[in-house]
Amino acid sequence: MSKLNTNSNTYIIIYSAVLVVVVAFLLAFIFKALKPMQDANVALDVKKQILYSLNIRNLDGAEAEAKYAEVVKEEKEIDGQKVYECQIDGQDILVASLKGMGLWGGISGYLSVDKDGKVYGAYFNHESETAGLGAEIKDSQAWQELFIGKSIWDESGNVVLSIVKKVDDPSSQVDCVTGATLTSNGVDAMIKDGLKNLKGYSMSQLVESVECSDSTSVDEPKAEEE
Repeated sequence: MSKLNTNSNTYIIIYSAVLVVVVAFLLAFIFKALKPMQDANVALDVKKQILYSLNIRNLDGAEAEAKYAEVVKEEKEIDGQKVYECQIDGQDILVASLKGMGLWGGISGYLSVDKDGKVYGAYFNHESETAGLGAEIKDSQAWQELFIGKSIWDESGNVVLSIVKKVDDPSSQVDCVTGATLTSNGVDAMIKDGLKNLKGYSMSQLVESVECSDSTSVDEPKAEEE
């Protein structure tokens, strides 16, 4: 019986093929085993982002799950846009999901609206904006808090909430992020596009308008892209 030649091309090809199949099988098995955990982590991150837009931060996973179940009453859609009916200390708040484009990639966020049509809170996220510049839309809580109390619509229902280089109307305008004008412009466009479908509605009108929409479970909201 001849000895196996481990230096032959045939042996190397067969060995490599078997190794690739085994590694692929192991990776597929690991991915399938970890997917439920990954999905749960993504859903938890979305819940935390929604809570951030309600000015509720610094919660661990269990605390965030409990707080979300407490304050978010229902998830619905208006013209395909997800909104979340919430209640905090007896006050009705509506959270609108937002999507847009920044300088280098997609951006997203959640903006909460009180019964008077003003910003209750805001949170923004990004895929690939520059650290220390455009990434500040996510990293700077102080910048996000500049939106609180700003008017969103005028009497005609037009979106007046804006991000500008120079604030002329403090009631509805927010300073852009220093050194990140294009990313700020993307957030501004995202806000205007995301809120135009809700224009002219007071909180009571918003709630009434979504009552005719199909509701979905709020236990596991789908993640916005980061």
